[in-house]
Amino acid sequence: MTTTLDRPRTTHHAPSESPHPLLGTWQMTRLALRRDRIILPIWVLLIGLIPSAGANAYEELYKTPAERASLTAGAGANPSLSLLYGPPFDLSTAGGWTTWRYGTLIPLFLALACVFTVTRHTRQEEDTGRQELLSSTVLGRYAPLTAAVLVSGAASLVTGLLITAGMAGAKLPASGALAFGLGTALVGWVFTGVAAIAAQLAEYSRTANGIATAVLGVTFLFRAVGDSAKDIDWLSWLSPIGWGTQVRPFAQERWWVLLLLLAAAVVLGGIGYALLPRRDIGMGLYPARPGPAAAAETLRSPFALAWRLHRGALIGWGIGFALMGAMLGSLVAGIGDVVGDSEQTRQMLERMGGASGIEDAFLAAMTGMVGAVATMYAVQATLRMRSEEVALRVEPLLATRVGRLRWAGSHLVFALLGTAVLMAVAGLAMGLLHGLRISDVSGQVPAVLGASLAQLPAAWVVVAASVLLFAFLPKFATAAWAVAAFFVLLKVFGPVAQVSQAVLNISPFTHIPQLPSAEFTATPLLWLTGIAIVALAAGLARFRQRDIG
Repeated sequence: MTTTLDRPRTTHHAPSESPHPLLGTWQMTRLALRRDRIILPIWVLLIGLIPSAGANAYEELYKTPAERASLTAGAGANPSLSLLYGPPFDLSTAGGWTTWRYGTLIPLFLALACVFTVTRHTRQEEDTGRQELLSSTVLGRYAPLTAAVLVSGAASLVTGLLITAGMAGAKLPASGALAFGLGTALVGWVFTGVAAIAAQLAEYSRTANGIATAVLGVTFLFRAVGDSAKDIDWLSWLSPIGWGTQVRPFAQERWWVLLLLLAAAVVLGGIGYALLPRRDIGMGLYPARPGPAAAAETLRSPFALAWRLHRGALIGWGIGFALMGAMLGSLVAGIGDVVGDSEQTRQMLERMGGASGIEDAFLAAMTGMVGAVATMYAVQATLRMRSEEVALRVEPLLATRVGRLRWAGSHLVFALLGTAVLMAVAGLAMGLLHGLRISDVSGQVPAVLGASLAQLPAAWVVVAASVLLFAFLPKFATAAWAVAAFFVLLKVFGPVAQVSQAVLNISPFTHIPQLPSAEFTATPLLWLTGIAIVALAAGLARFRQRDIG
């Protein structure tokens, strides 16, 4: 008699074939676009529309051939300006001036946007564990990276098309507008590839962002030194941003340089794809070293942990701000040669920084720009709270005797006081370099340092806005980047683009006394500080009540 147990069993095996490497790319792209539906369009619109606004301002700033000749002579004779803006190929036309004024800074901002976008949809997804969950379904190994590259590349292309359309709409030659737009877009593609590589090397998103932004900083430095020093101008050819300027829009365009950018983007992207299968999900090619079994005495408090988390970023930003302050300080003494006979440009600088002397007005404008850029660090430090929360590292801490306010306060110390440190570093460097050039170090250092630190209340308002987003709308906390970017672009480019005063007043930096050219007034600083305190209190009160996660 044969029983059921004696019968041979039939086993059904799951298919052993792996899914296609790109399976699910479209779905991942749609998910990335949905997650970035607010912040990415803001980046694209702000970056893409500014050059056309600057082009429209040229005719008003430099009306006569004599004013334009004075501008060309002054800019060409000042290496410090080439350090910041690049070589002035042709400043006699609106297109040439716009390319010189924005040809390095606009690609720099776009490259940052691309780095953050790629890291957000690759390495950050692995940090949170969502990528491993998605990969347990039928999802190709290359789909997440491909989706991130597609989104970043499309954003760069749309930005380039906006630049082209805007400048052509300003009645500039179409060929120059296209060269400027394509050059900017391709710089974005190059740093999309850089970010793709960084995402494979590092184990954490912050490290990947640090690697990619360090590469961006080094390439910008190569371009700056190469453009300002005639004997080593070959350094500029080691930088993708330098290639963007060497396209020479509106100055006998060199289209072949675009091929260098395209080739670099393809090679870097290919390296990122080649490195991807060499690591496991959630790991990097250079994994983080395991820590000791027991924490040191200096790491047994929320503030000590926050210092460990923030110190790398603070040191890196500090070095960058020292270099930026030194570079801006070296520009001040020669700003009169650049302005020349243009009364409109003088008025623009006075609008940015006050009416008491062209050099003081320029110093006031630059300290305001330093304050605006410092808000980017402030946002990064504030959003570290959200990163820790999403990575599920907050709940174990709060399960101990550490309270929510104590934990949040440890991070906000670096957001608030770290910003003050950066402004102080930039102010000291700027005042020192300017003082050395005019042989008045003792007079300029305290004046410029005070002007730089006066920007703090405005930066604290941005920190408070970031805390409100983190507390009330945690899923949209990254929109704080858009707030900071808006203020930076408004401060840096708004007066040049002749934006109305009503729009400029949206930025808290507009209400800061324009030191050292203007008389110090404490009232607006107290108002801004009060607004920041109230908003911070409201955000922290909400954070105490809401769910973690």
